[in-house]
Amino acid sequence: MQKRLRIGVLYSRVRVEEKWIFSAMEKRGIDYERLDDRAISFDLDNPTPWLTFDAVLERSISYNSGLYALRILNAFGVPTVNKAIVAEICGDKLTTSAMLARANVPQPRNVVAFSPESALEAIEAFGYPVVLKPVVGSWGRLLAKINDRDAAEAVLEHKATLGSVQHSVFYIQEFIKKPGRDIRAIVVGDRVLTAIYRKSEHWITNTARGGEGELCPITPEIEALCLNATAAVGGGVLAVDLVEHPEKGMVVNEINHTMEFHTAQPISGIDIADEIVAYTINTARQKS
Repeated sequence: MQKRLRIGVLYSRVRVEEKWIFSAMEKRGIDYERLDDRAISFDLDNPTPWLTFDAVLERSISYNSGLYALRILNAFGVPTVNKAIVAEICGDKLTTSAMLARANVPQPRNVVAFSPESALEAIEAFGYPVVLKPVVGSWGRLLAKINDRDAAEAVLEHKATLGSVQHSVFYIQEFIKKPGRDIRAIVVGDRVLTAIYRKSEHWITNTARGGEGELCPITPEIEALCLNATAAVGGGVLAVDLVEHPEKGMVVNEINHTMEFHTAQPISGIDIADEIVAYTINTARQKS
C-alpha cells in the first residue's frame, strides 16, 4: 500500500495562483498544510516537525523569506519545489546571467560593475539607451531606462546613496528594441507546458505592469531554449522570459522560480496549478 503523502505549501499571501494550487491539492485528495511564511518559525535544533512533510512547495512573495526557508528545509533533508540552490540562482539576476553564460544560453548583453564610476564607464561603452536593473526584484520594479549621460549620473548617484547591498551592484543590460512584446514560457520539469506573449506599448511588458497576455505557439526553438535555460539553473518549476532580439534572435531575459500564472492558465486552458502539484507529488514520492 502506497504511503499517504503530506505536502506543505509555503506562501505569503493567498493569490489566485495559491487558490488554484490548494484546489488542485484537494481534488487529488492530498494531505497538505498551508504554511504562512509570516507565521512560521524554525527551531534549528528540532527539525522533527518539518520531517513530517514529504515535500514543501514554496510560493513566498519575499525572495529572502522563501530562500532561507528552502535552505533550512533542504538542510533538514526535506525535498522542496524548488530547491534552495535554484531559488538562489533565479532570484538573483546577475547569478542567473552567469549560469546562462556558462551554459552558452543566448541572452542580452550584460555588464556588471561595483562602483558608480566603473558603471558609468560601462554604460558609455554600451552606448545609450541602456537598462539598469536591480539584481534582486520582480514585477518590473526599479528598472531604469537610461537615455543619456545626465540620466546615468543621476540614477547611479541615487543607487549609491541608497547604499543597500543590492544597489551597490550595478547590473547593466543592453536595451532591446523588442516588437512590443516578450514571451513567458512555463516549464515544469522537462516539459514546456505553455507560453504567452506579454504585449504592451511600454518597454516594460510584465503583466503586473499592465501588459496583456496572448497565447504564444511553442516552437521547437522556444522549447529547446527554455529547456536549456532551466537546465542551466538547476531545473524545477520555472517561468522563462524570452525576448525577440532584432539581431540575435530569441534570447533568455530572466528566469522566475515562484512565477505568477494567473494570465497564462486561463489563456492556455492548461491547468498549470495541477501540473505544479503533480510535480510536487512526484518530488515527494522520490523521497519515499
